[in-house]
Amino acid sequence: MPDTPESFNASVYLVDRQVEAGLGDRTAVTGPSGTLSYAELAGLVAELAAGLRIHGIRPEERVLMVMSDRPETLATILAVMRMGAVAVPVSTMCTGAELGALFRDARARTVVATPEFADAVSIALGQAPEVATLILAGDQRPGGREQASHERGGREPGGRERGGEEPGSHEPDAGVAVLAWTDVLAAGRASGAEGAYPTWADSPALWLYTSGTTGAPKAAMHRHGGVRGVCEAYARQVLGITSGDRCFSVAKLFFAYGIGNSLFFPLSVGGATVLEPSRPTPAGVAERVRAERPTLFFAAPTFFAALLAADLPADTFASVRLAVSAGEALPPEIYRRFTARHGVDVIDGIGSTEALHIFISNRPGQVRPGTSGTEVPGYEARLLDAEGAPVKDGDPGDLYVRGDSIATGYWCRTATTRQVFQGEWLRTGDTYVRSRDGYFTCLGRSNDMIKASGIWVSPMEVEARLLEHVSVAECAVVAFTDADGLEKPVACVVPAAGATVDAGELVAFCREGLASFKRPREVLVLEGLPKTATGKIQRMIIRGIAARILGGS
Repeated sequence: MPDTPESFNASVYLVDRQVEAGLGDRTAVTGPSGTLSYAELAGLVAELAAGLRIHGIRPEERVLMVMSDRPETLATILAVMRMGAVAVPVSTMCTGAELGALFRDARARTVVATPEFADAVSIALGQAPEVATLILAGDQRPGGREQASHERGGREPGGRERGGEEPGSHEPDAGVAVLAWTDVLAAGRASGAEGAYPTWADSPALWLYTSGTTGAPKAAMHRHGGVRGVCEAYARQVLGITSGDRCFSVAKLFFAYGIGNSLFFPLSVGGATVLEPSRPTPAGVAERVRAERPTLFFAAPTFFAALLAADLPADTFASVRLAVSAGEALPPEIYRRFTARHGVDVIDGIGSTEALHIFISNRPGQVRPGTSGTEVPGYEARLLDAEGAPVKDGDPGDLYVRGDSIATGYWCRTATTRQVFQGEWLRTGDTYVRSRDGYFTCLGRSNDMIKASGIWVSPMEVEARLLEHVSVAECAVVAFTDADGLEKPVACVVPAAGATVDAGELVAFCREGLASFKRPREVLVLEGLPKTATGKIQRMIIRGIAARILGGS
């Protein structure tokens, strides 16, 4: 008989371990939706896990969550992992139809939702016959009924009811048991909470949906051991996180970036997390920072730009010892302006849903603006050319990474899994260049590179130059194919507040700071740039906008 692997459960690692270490009275989670100590959180998680088991959830079964950032969400993720099931937090920005596709893909039997998403979930349930149970958290209760019904497909996209019904009147399908989160918790409390399920480091713990490197949403499958991996590598050895830290993340819990920032990292050391359930705005984030005084602040480059545009008081981030940027490369000018105004260092890095968090990063006090930094301890990165051969330092190549937190693959996506997960290595889909002293610089997604005048151009290099101009608030450089089939760099820019963009002046400005072939051939002024839910610029959409305006192919 093979040896039985050593038991390891990520929920126990994050919560029970802190109580056993005598940190039960310390604050684990706080924010406008409530505050819990570690002892309170541990009790809540154990009781909820028992309640979920009583209501038929089994180990290794998926539990899908459509929940805003609040203590109940944190407890649900932890409880699902504690009982050996698989937590699947999904984007709260999805429409009902988009949620329905995720429900079907995950083959989930149980969905947990917070009240503000009940209508979208109801639409999704009409498209997901395998869902048997809906658990409503927060203030919304099922009105004492265990069953409710409606006709499938009774709501049109956008939330408007067919037949003139008011929004909010939609109910789950017949056959879907509707339970209150508090009742599930009470059932677990009455039964007496049991110990954690004996999972292993390689047991499935978490799925995170991503479009990632290949388009359509797919679930990256993560192990219990991967949670520990990102905490011991990035959180401890890059952030230097301690029990005295308070973490506040603009990215939400359903993102890989957000779940690390707001759940894994602070709880792994007995620190505190600040949860904000509402959609992030510069004013709202600034208010939360002033109220909760976090020491670690996490956001994406576009949000750092938005904070600068909001012209917040210089002391807004006085409590923050370190800020972190990820999601896409942080332009050097945004870094310089933010640090100069707020006096807070920002370390940029690259991570991915498939890797669970950041694997290349700058270090506090050692930031090289415009780069993603160096390899995080525990990870190894390499750059390969199109034939799979290593490239020399200074030459661009496709970025591959390996480390303990890499996902085991995509759920039910064999062909894509084989393309992206190559043995121990994850093919990230990014083009990078490495300096002789080990700093990695992003040149963009591998399919975003532009060949102008027969020479490869990195859009990000041109964008960094444009952002240095006082008239530019945001920009994206994309390829435009002219009537002769030749690619040309085109700059789509959003003017700074009160500024007027002069296209000729911007082109000349780029000529002064870049090689001539890198200059944009056209400058288009837009009111805003389309972005994904994570704040990444949607270059494919922008390419289409440029083509329509310029009349090319």
